[in-house]
Amino acid sequence: MASMALSQFASMPVFGRVTKQILPMTNTLSIRMASKATTSKMPNIVLVDACRTPFCVSGTHYKDLMAYDLMRAAMMQLVSRTKLPKDALDHVVAGTVVQEAQTSNIAREALLTAGFSDKVPAHTVTMACISANQAITSCMGLIASGQADVTIAGGVEFLSDVPIKLSRGLRKKLMEMNKIKSIGGMVGSLASLKLKDIGLEPLSVSEFSSNETMGHSADRLTSAFKISRSEQDNYSLRSHTLAAKATKEGNLGDVFPFQVPGTTNVVSADNGIRISTPEQMAKLKPAFIKPYGTVTAANSSFLTDGASAALIMSEEKALQMGYKPKAYLRQFVFVSQDPKDQLLLGPAYATPAVLKKAGLSLSDIDVFEFHEAFAGQILANLKALDSDWFAQKYMGRSSKVGVPQLDKFNLWGGSLSIGHPFGATGTRLVYHAAERLRKEDGKFALVAACAAGGQGHGIIVERYPSK
Repeated sequence: MASMALSQFASMPVFGRVTKQILPMTNTLSIRMASKATTSKMPNIVLVDACRTPFCVSGTHYKDLMAYDLMRAAMMQLVSRTKLPKDALDHVVAGTVVQEAQTSNIAREALLTAGFSDKVPAHTVTMACISANQAITSCMGLIASGQADVTIAGGVEFLSDVPIKLSRGLRKKLMEMNKIKSIGGMVGSLASLKLKDIGLEPLSVSEFSSNETMGHSADRLTSAFKISRSEQDNYSLRSHTLAAKATKEGNLGDVFPFQVPGTTNVVSADNGIRISTPEQMAKLKPAFIKPYGTVTAANSSFLTDGASAALIMSEEKALQMGYKPKAYLRQFVFVSQDPKDQLLLGPAYATPAVLKKAGLSLSDIDVFEFHEAFAGQILANLKALDSDWFAQKYMGRSSKVGVPQLDKFNLWGGSLSIGHPFGATGTRLVYHAAERLRKEDGKFALVAACAAGGQGHGIIVERYPSK
């Protein structure tokens, strides 16, 4: 079993690997690296700007809204920020996971209610936690194929109000009754209902393929990689501390103040960032495998409402319209692996794959932005990347990839602290990568994320020249 084999990771250190900052690259090195990352037939595609609503714990500020309210707000704010003429837009792609039946193509509904032309196509994608990543790369594909020059990519998740179905038996009976014309026939049909047919089916949080919750899988993963409860709590504390610092210093420029429709309440910041203490975190009980599990509410991402939007364009069109892009969007990959024992190891597989595709090495990367589903998931991926055994057994490599330096890793916090609206996180990751490159004077960033179903994503982001 893979899970048994993974237990060989007992003694592999993670936190002892923070090294000295790399010296600024010479002009020669910059030219060499640029040539490696731009050897693609794809036209230059750029991130012009992006924005998001504050990410809020589900059931709080946004609880009386609908998902399209948030997606519409993100799109309207993007237009306001960039002064984008609404008639210049070619296509919209939005990601979402838990869909509202009334607005199943939420990209189109948000577009129409945001005041864009009804002549602009829009479609919705779903790929679990990498849905916004899929939206971004879908827009890249439209641009690369000549179908569009100006696109909006983003996503939304609204978990304050999720669909709860009637039981299968009751649904079938109601469908049958819809065809009955007489009152007597309807009464007779209802009378034939059995007690077991009357009930509700709450939304399942388990994987369809394995019938296991992601948290349960995270607990097994941390056990296989021998990651302790204290290591997970310490990493989570790091995420919250860095997110609070980034917020205070004004680095989270993607967030815009959002007045909740129908109220005077203006939400101006993410509301899930909480700096606790190791002692307080240690008091929490296991959330999934009880009583011996190590995954808790304190070292897991929380259910979140929020939306994001990014303006993705061809470089040529962006410059024609007078924009100064933030970054180039370069090579990307999507990966898949065992959805049970390796459900959350997408970044470990995506990282070497996207580096190879871009012709880069780990040392070429100045900024890392990895999605944090669980603290244990992040630590497990770092251990996998730092393992010759894992590389040889599961990746077909002769040696390990190497572990990212923590002084380059998620320095503005991550999903553990900022929040994780499933369909919107990818946009935040790419924007933070682009902005960190600028602020930290870097050249290349690597964004990676895991997703339900045992999938993952990686993309290279390159800083746009300052001149």
